[in-house]
Amino acid sequence: MSAPDGQTQASRSSFYAGMRVLPKDERLAMYAVYDFCRIVDDIADDQQGDRAVRAAELDAWRADIDALYAGRAPGRAAFLATAVHRFALEKADFIAVIDGMAIDVERDVRWPTEAELDIYCDHVASAVGRLSVKIFGMDEEPGLALAHHLGRALQYTNILRDIDEDAAIGRVYMPLEALRHAGIEPTTPEAIATDPRMDAAARRVAARAQQHYKEAAAILAAKPKGHLIAPRLMEIAYSRLLRTMEQIGWAPPRTRVRTNKLGLLLTVFWLLATR
Repeated sequence: MSAPDGQTQASRSSFYAGMRVLPKDERLAMYAVYDFCRIVDDIADDQQGDRAVRAAELDAWRADIDALYAGRAPGRAAFLATAVHRFALEKADFIAVIDGMAIDVERDVRWPTEAELDIYCDHVASAVGRLSVKIFGMDEEPGLALAHHLGRALQYTNILRDIDEDAAIGRVYMPLEALRHAGIEPTTPEAIATDPRMDAAARRVAARAQQHYKEAAAILAAKPKGHLIAPRLMEIAYSRLLRTMEQIGWAPPRTRVRTNKLGLLLTVFWLLATR
């Protein structure tokens, strides 16, 4: 596979404008990380692909990441080399992302426990955050804390936004404890998604997401070292998305709430003016 066109891929993201404000080296590194995540996520979400084949593809990516860090020919991971070396990105974080995608390939995730979901969120979201905060130039302590809290907040928000889409492909990321707290005993993804008590279950998860947003906002408010416009944009935009969902509620039938791209652009301008 040839190296992805990072700018083309990243431009599809709602946060392309946020990345554009980064210095060139940091911007290109974020594009590379974005492309890596997009590629392995597409492998995990390929519903037409055989599970064994998809697992083998992820194993091949593990091998290429191993080769990159061992100084051997990195194969498909070659486009990550500049970012890895310039920003001392950790191999463990790339592997964690792959491991998170492997969970989705191994089985359709259905009503994990809160502890299991936390591990999943660490792999697919906070690990990406740990790569990102290094590129942003943050010191280790606030950077790791921000990656922990903002990564989980964003992933919980995605889960709450995508209840119906996930159920349609046989997945339920809502934690078992939240479902049972609402009186829902797991049966099938469709039955859970259409249960009117889903609103109560979702609000329990939303409360946990809000706490993580609060912690992330406090870290950013302390103005640690680093290029913080991108994480501030993500915290503002996604916490706003969660509040909108809370106002609408999660009782079926649901309409998927989307981010407002014009609003995001205006937020970028505001952040630039106030930094």
